[in-house]
Formats: sequence, structure tokens, C-alpha cells
Amino acid sequence: MKITYLGHAALAIEVEGKNIIVDPFISANELASHIDVNALKADYIFITHAHGDHILDVETIAKNNPNAVIVSNAEIAGHYEAKGFKSHPMNHGGSWEFDFGKVKYVNAIHSSSFPDGSYGGQPGGFVITANNKSVYIAGDTALTQDMKLIPLRTKLDLAVLPIGSNFTMDVEDAAIAAEFLQVKKVLGYHYDTFGYIKIHHETSKERFENHNKELILLEVGSSINI
Repeated sequence: MKITYLGHAALAIEVEGKNIIVDPFISANELASHIDVNALKADYIFITHAHGDHILDVETIAKNNPNAVIVSNAEIAGHYEAKGFKSHPMNHGGSWEFDFGKVKYVNAIHSSSFPDGSYGGQPGGFVITANNKSVYIAGDTALTQDMKLIPLRTKLDLAVLPIGSNFTMDVEDAAIAAEFLQVKKVLGYHYDTFGYIKIHHETSKERFENHNKELILLEVGSSINI
């Protein structure tokens, strides 16, 4: 499973011959100006919630990849299906076997509304298991005890957690989340994009080391393999 960081909370995942784009906010992100949205391949587009900094480029990518399936909560999936896009609705606690692997939609503590203020359902995260590897993509969330439920069913190889604070949990809470999740490696995201969520990189890594965990901070466009 190859995971590429596209800036902010956007990811590209390649697994079992399929391409998954997660929460694409790219074209308005100065830190991701070298990423060509129109060149992105997508068999699936995963959306954790409806905020503009997570859905900005959904329609562009879906139009460029007409067979792409948008996977999200029922409200977001229905929103895009009404616009003529393919979708797969999910809700908390539910799982589905896709052609690349299994996906479970799990809780997140945040808000979720479209940029026009309309209801975007309840926010969530995804646990993806494919090719004998499992990754948890938290979306925007606070630290929550619900994270302790995930390792009861799934041994994680990686957790992708927001670390920017103000709108989500901070680095210290993310390190505690890693303990809840029983995972050694965390890919940090949702940081540095704008002033409210800027972090000090080395200090953040040291805080994780204090918990005997590794915080991975990728350059935009860089990848890791799990």
C-alpha cells in the first residue's frame, strides 16, 4: 500500500491496482501548488466530512475520472449522487468489501457542513484493510475514547492523524491517540496549511518519541509504503 501526501488532509493511496484519493483540498493550497489535480487518477474518492478544505477538488477529480466512486457518509454520498456522480454511502460502524479490500467507517468528533451551510451528515474516519495491511485515516477529529475500539478488531500498521490543533486534536493528543490505537507509526496531516494550524516539526516529533512512537511528516508529494 503506497500512500502519497497531497497536502493538508489530502492523500493518494495505491493498493491492489486501485487509486484512492482522500479529502482532496489541493488547488487552493499554496503548499500543494506543484500537484496537478487534473493528473490525479481515482477509482475511489473518500470523503471524511463536508468542509470545504476536504471537498474542494472532489468534482474536478470525479469529472476527470468518470468511473470514480465517491465513498462517504450517506448524506455526502447522496449529495454527489444527485449531481450525477457515482457514490457508495456508508455510516458509522459499517463495513464494506470493495474490490481492493475492506473499509470500515468509524467515529470522529468534529462538525460537517458543506460550504453553503447545508447539512453534511456526521463526520467520520476510515479503516482500510488491503493486501494484509491496515491503515486508519482519522479525518478531522478530537482525541476520543472510541479510538480504543479499533485495535479490538484491527491491528493497524499506520494511523493518519490530524495534528494541527485549533480545529482538531494537537500533537500531544495525537500521541495519546497512537497509544489508544496500539500503533507505532503515525502519519501526521492537517497542519501548516494556514496560520491556525502551523506546528513546530522537530518539537512535534520529539513529543511522539516521548511516547515511544514515530511521527512521520512528509513533504507534499512524497510517499510512504506500508
